Amino acid sequence: MKKVLVLFAHPKFEKSRANNVLVNYIKDKEGVTFHDLYEEYPDFHIDVPFEKKLLAEHDVIIWHHPMYWYSCPPLLKQWIDMVLEFNWAYGPKGKALSSKICLNAITTGGNKELYCTQGTNSYTITEFLRPFEQTANLCLMHYQKPFTVMGTYKLSDEDLKIYGENYSMLIDQLQSKEAIVTT
Repeated sequence: MKKVLVLFAHPKFEKSRANNVLVNYIKDKEGVTFHDLYEEYPDFHIDVPFEKKLLAEHDVIIWHHPMYWYSCPPLLKQWIDMVLEFNWAYGPKGKALSSKICLNAITTGGNKELYCTQGTNSYTITEFLRPFEQTANLCLMHYQKPFTVMGTYKLSDEDLKIYGENYSMLIDQLQSKEAIVTT
């Protein structure tokens, strides 16, 4: 079974109904390490050697975060900047993450209709996540399509339950030997 590292970054997790449901479905799964960056590093002082060790011990890396100004919250960005070092994660000698599976699990307050060429945001979620995809590519990881929960403010408890179950099933698939790698 593949080991999954969920790098969770939400500065207001206690106020996020959607993320609370998603996290409750996956945090105690066998083979899943749930790593809350804001809980671990409230001062933003990231323990880079520890984070590298965590990455080395896992096969699947999930960047789980809300969409903040068309990207991720600042602590996850700092984590990427500090941990994914030249000649470790990328560069001529940077092979530490080679062949690992990587994806984003994101939530948005805005619905799907806002994230399209005709919508207020002018671009799709996939287009907004291109920097994450390119980061994974540069680090020789296999980037998967994101798991998205959109329009979170209007979702019913039943809808959120279905998303939680789907997130859990996705992790099961990623852990299995039959996981399909797509880019």
